[in-house]
Amino acid sequence: MPKIIPIRDLKDTSDVLNLCEEVAEPIFVTKNGYGAMVIMSMETYERTQWINDVRAKVEVAEEAIRKGQYEKADVVIARLKEKHGL
Repeated sequence: MPKIIPIRDLKDTSDVLNLCEEVAEPIFVTKNGYGAMVIMSMETYERTQWINDVRAKVEVAEEAIRKGQYEKADVVIARLKEKHGL
């Protein structure tokens, strides 16, 4: 379940930092009952960026497969064996 806090809670920065590290997910900040911003720890941000990067690469790979832009595994393995003298 997402964590939601009012903007006035940002006054106590130490508590907010501890909360970010504790929940390990984005925290939604509201102003007058409406979404205003999202905050998160650096660890959560870096994990989110990594996940987004992997998803983007998977999408590129899936598109290549749909277009037939791939080689069969046995062909690639044979080429690697030849290249490395195996």
